[in-house]
Amino acid sequence: TLYGRLLHSDRDPIPDVPAIYFVMPTEENIDRICQDLRSQLYESYYFNFISAISRSKLEDIASAALLANAITQVTKVFDQYLNFITLEDDMFILSNQNKELISYHAINKSDIMDTEMEAIMDTIVDSLFCFFVTLGTVPIIRCPRGNAAEMVAVKLDKKLRENLRDARNSLFTGDNMGASQFSFQRPLFVLADRNLDLATPLHHTWTYQALIHDVLDFHLNRVSMDESVGSESSPAGARPKKKNKKSYDLTSADMFWQKHKGSPFPEVAESVQEELDTYRAQEDEVKRLKSIMGLEGEDEGAISSISMSDNTAKLTLAVSSLPELLEKKRLIDLHTNVATAVLDQIKSRKLDVYFEYEEKLMSKSTLDKSLLDIIGDPDAGTPEDKMRLFLIFYITALQPTSETDLDQYKKALLDTGCDLSPVNYIKQWKAFTKIAATPSNYGNSGVKPMGLFSRVMNSGSQFVMDGVKHLVLKQHDLRVSRIEFGVLMIYDLQETDDYRYFDPKMLRGSESSIPRNKNPFQEAIVFMVGGGNYVEYQNLVDYTKAKPGKRVLYGCSELFNAGQFIKQLSSLGQK
Repeated sequence: TLYGRLLHSDRDPIPDVPAIYFVMPTEENIDRICQDLRSQLYESYYFNFISAISRSKLEDIASAALLANAITQVTKVFDQYLNFITLEDDMFILSNQNKELISYHAINKSDIMDTEMEAIMDTIVDSLFCFFVTLGTVPIIRCPRGNAAEMVAVKLDKKLRENLRDARNSLFTGDNMGASQFSFQRPLFVLADRNLDLATPLHHTWTYQALIHDVLDFHLNRVSMDESVGSESSPAGARPKKKNKKSYDLTSADMFWQKHKGSPFPEVAESVQEELDTYRAQEDEVKRLKSIMGLEGEDEGAISSISMSDNTAKLTLAVSSLPELLEKKRLIDLHTNVATAVLDQIKSRKLDVYFEYEEKLMSKSTLDKSLLDIIGDPDAGTPEDKMRLFLIFYITALQPTSETDLDQYKKALLDTGCDLSPVNYIKQWKAFTKIAATPSNYGNSGVKPMGLFSRVMNSGSQFVMDGVKHLVLKQHDLRVSRIEFGVLMIYDLQETDDYRYFDPKMLRGSESSIPRNKNPFQEAIVFMVGGGNYVEYQNLVDYTKAKPGKRVLYGCSELFNAGQFIKQLSSLGQK
C-alpha cells in the first residue's frame, strides 16, 4: 500500500518529532515498526492499525520497545476497524491492494490447501467484522449451504459471538451503538457466493456507471483516459506524440453523476446534450461576467485572486455567479468527454449487439441471429467480447451443449484469436456445480426499442449514434436481487428455503435454517463472496426503489469488470 511503501522507505531520524503510523498489522509492517523503535527514529509513536492487531504482534512491538528503552515513547495504540472501502453510500468493497489474495481465483483454484482457504476466509471475516463495528450493529446472518459463503458466515458468527461475550470490551455496546446508521431494528446480512451466478459478471451492460467500469479505466471512483489530441499527423519518420492521461473523479458531489450513473446510456447521452445546450445559452452571460471581472483570457482559477475592493453590485453578482457557472461547465466537459469515450467503444465494438443478444440469452427470449454468426463477424467486438458472449450462452443453456457443438464453437472462438482457458474452467464448473441453469436463475430483463437514440441523433448532438441500436433497459431481476429480497421479505422462495440462519446475539442458541424473526426486515446488506460488479449493484439499487421503506447495501470481496473476471477464469482453466 501507499502507507506500506512510505513505511518501508529509507527515513532519517527526527528525534524531536512525534510520528503517526497508519498501517495494516502485517508481519512485514510490524517488523519495520520494531526496527524504527530500535533505531530511535522519533520522539513519540502513535500506532493506528487499519484492522485489529493480534496479541502476538502487539507483544512483538512491546518487546522491541522494551529492548530499545522506548516504552514511554509509545504514546497510543489504536485499532481503527477500517479494513474496507466505501465506494458509494450504499456500496462497499473489502480490498484494493492485494485483492488477488481473496479473489475468485484464489478461492476456487483446484490445488488450494486447507490452510490457504482458512487464511482467505479469516481475511474476509476480519474486514466484515470491521464493517459491522463501524455500523455499530450486530446483524442476522443468512447464507446458502456448501460453499465459501457458508464458511464466511460460520466464522463471522463466531467472531461476533466472541466479541459480544466480553461485555466490558464489546465493540457493540455503549457509545459505539450511537454510530449505527441503521434504525433500532437489526439489519439482515445475506451472504451469497459468486458461483451462484457466473453469467452476470460477464454481461455487457447498458447503464452509465457499469459501462464506464467495463470499457474504460475506472478505479476507486476515478476514470482515467487518453486526452484527445488534434488531428494533425506527425511528420514522416517522427516519433508519435505521447498521449496524455486525463483523470476525472466521479463523486457524490457531482449531481449529474448522482442522477444518471444508473441510467441507460442513451438517456445519459441525451441529458449531457441537454445540459450542454442549456449552458451554451448562458455562455454570453459567462463572457459578460468575466469581462466585468477582468478575466478575459485568464485561467478560470484566477477567480480566487480577484480583489473585492471594488464592491459594486455588478462585481458582487459576478463573484457569486461565475464560480457556479464555471463548475457547471467543468462537469459538462467531464461528462461530454467520458460519454464520448464510452460511445466510441460502443460503436467500434458493436456493444449494443452483444448487450441485446445476451439479454435474450439470459431471459430465454427468441434469438434472431446465430451465435456463430456473431462470433465469426470480424467487425463485431474483440476476442474478449466474443468469449464473454459464448460463456453466457454456455452457462445459461437449458440443455447441455453437445461435444460436437462445443468443438464447433471452440473452433470459431480460436479463429477469432480467443484463449479457450475460460471455456475449460466453465466446463469443469458445470460438471461439479449443483446449480440448475433454469430460466428462473436469470431475470426476464428483456429490451425494447425506444426513440432515445433517434432524438439524440436528430437534435444536432455531438453524440452521433448512427449504427447503434435503440435499446433501453427494462427492470432486471438478477439472482442476487431475488435471493436478497426473498430473505428480506421472508418470502417462501425455493432458492432461499435452505439458507442457514445465524443470530450472533443468541449466545446459547444453535445455528439453524429456521428464522426466529418472522417479521419482514426493513434493512439489509447483501455481500458477494468471490467478487461483485456494478451490474449487480445497480440491479439491487433499482430493485430497492420498487420496495418503499426498504434499505439495502451491496458489498463484495473485490470489484471486478468482465475483462478482469475473464482473466481469473482463464487462469483457473489453464491446463
